[in-house]
Amino acid sequence: MATDLETVDAARPPSLRSRLTALLGRQPLGLLFAGPYMVFLAALFAYPLGLAVWISFHRYFFAAPGAQVDRPFVGLTNYQTVLSDPAVRKSFLNVGEFLVINVPLTVVLALVLATALNSVVHLRSFLRTSYYIPYVTASVALVAVWLFLFSQDGMVNHLLGPAAPKPSWLVNSGLAMPVIALFVTWKQLGFFILLYLAALQGVSKELYEAASIDGAGRVRSFLSITVPGVRPVTTLVLILATITGANLFTEPYLLTNGGGPDGASTSPVFVMYQRGIEQGNPDVAAAIGVILVVVVLLISLIYRRVLERD
Repeated sequence: MATDLETVDAARPPSLRSRLTALLGRQPLGLLFAGPYMVFLAALFAYPLGLAVWISFHRYFFAAPGAQVDRPFVGLTNYQTVLSDPAVRKSFLNVGEFLVINVPLTVVLALVLATALNSVVHLRSFLRTSYYIPYVTASVALVAVWLFLFSQDGMVNHLLGPAAPKPSWLVNSGLAMPVIALFVTWKQLGFFILLYLAALQGVSKELYEAASIDGAGRVRSFLSITVPGVRPVTTLVLILATITGANLFTEPYLLTNGGGPDGASTSPVFVMYQRGIEQGNPDVAAAIGVILVVVVLLISLIYRRVLERD
């Protein structure tokens, strides 16, 4: 009899309430609270990305508001133009060099400093605020400080004396991008320190006590407890640092006068600005942007596969 009832229940079409539960979840009120942010994401991220993809497959150009102009479909022509452009290829190599320097430095320094700050007793608030100040300070003001330090007649060259590089840091094709990477690492470090500080609150202190009883030192406890304990945040830091590097624009524009010397510090976003705004080719600029998004997504997937596997 029970089996027959179960069969009848299974054959019965789902009620309206069960359909709504499957669609909206058990707590539909959550959608109401998340709704404004969903609209924000759709308006400022999803729609522009979709429009950029559409533009990249068409012969697109700026026109007067309300003007009806033909924008024909050109397939992969814009992507062929982008991939055959030496300046674009060089900009991707430059940002790759930036990420190789910036991302590991950001992860290591942020985690080490956050661990140290988490154990500080005196002046804890002051030290945390000190690290966070560069992150909330305008880039233009910070760039002025770094120009003072790393210009031809800057303080760093005065301290190094004959050992100073020639040509100087920001006009040296081999040193311009590493200096920019160090600048961005220093500027963004406070934000990532706060992320790690929040993650460290969730690591059980009992684990450290047990490790201490077993004779583990600070380095061993850091490697065996702290690093695995904050692994999800490490994935987030890696992805956010990569996105920051992929969107590099302000720093090379201000520090090296627009990507110099000889394009050694140009970034894909800066080339997008040149092609789309200065040269009036938004379709080519959109193709660069789509390629950049795909590359960042692939790198982020690699991070997740490597760090979040069991």
